Amino acid sequence: MNKVKWGIMGTGAIANTVTEAIKIIPEAELVAVASRTIEKAEEFKNKHGMKLAFSSYEELAKSEDIDIVYVATPHSFHKENAILCINNGKHVLCEKPFTINAKEAKAVIDFAEEKQVFLMEAMWTKFLPVIKKAKEWVDNGEIGDVTMVNGNFCFYATIRDAKARLFNPELAGGSLLDIGIYPISIASMIFGREPEEILTTALISETNVDEQAAMIFKYPSGAIATLSCSFNNDSDSDFNIFGTKGRIHIPSFWGAVEATLVKNNGEKELFRKEHIKNGYEYEIQEVCDSIINGKVKSDFLPPKDTLAILRTLDKIREIWGLKYPLE
Repeated sequence: MNKVKWGIMGTGAIANTVTEAIKIIPEAELVAVASRTIEKAEEFKNKHGMKLAFSSYEELAKSEDIDIVYVATPHSFHKENAILCINNGKHVLCEKPFTINAKEAKAVIDFAEEKQVFLMEAMWTKFLPVIKKAKEWVDNGEIGDVTMVNGNFCFYATIRDAKARLFNPELAGGSLLDIGIYPISIASMIFGREPEEILTTALISETNVDEQAAMIFKYPSGAIATLSCSFNNDSDSDFNIFGTKGRIHIPSFWGAVEATLVKNNGEKELFRKEHIKNGYEYEIQEVCDSIINGKVKSDFLPPKDTLAILRTLDKIREIWGLKYPLE
């Protein structure tokens, strides 16, 4: 195999964004799309120059013309959609959050392992060259021992009724799973483990999802992560990593194009890398390379890391006393 044939499940904004990234990867071929209506599927197919359009996810999963499905449906449906694809022998790239909780994630991961198909969460931020460079600085001891990180991801959500995806408990809405997962994932990447202690509070909306939240993670070394997410205000969404010998600043970290290393002795280093397309191309390249090389998991973002993040998200919601109706 020298090309990976892609099918897209869902036709929303994120599906369009990722599809644009797939187009520029030489090892990727866009083949098919599925939506709940044939009209939407045909429109998406024509927009992106694809060959096939399906009016059901089952048809896409069963198609012999594709190797992998990118699952871009609401995350409350990720488990059933991913299992449908895996059961039909398809590799899966599943949008974040991977599932609504760790129990669902484990079921999908175990099934993919049983069927020996590739499975990865589409946590695109981790694959950005700037984020990888920051991790390299940390691993090489450029800032000494990490003592603290802080990060936030906030925006003001203009559509706020109970039917809106972000505020709908039936769709596992809320800021934690939608955007809080970003700073939590990067903190996990930096420390390489789950926190040993979590302090957290949240503002729960009238629709019974979290509008905004703050988290403090403590690690065995004594290091601390202070993280926040919100639908109630805009922010710069920066991420900072502090160590005994210096610090790293990443502006707008979730789609980062630059990071600055500042050492205690005054030395500075700026690393800048613009996106080739929109930033999602790096995770697509990882998926294609892995599948072409016969791997069933990414070396950089294996399913066990995804499961660890879901366990942390579960613990946070448990402290709040927040459960989704689906649970």
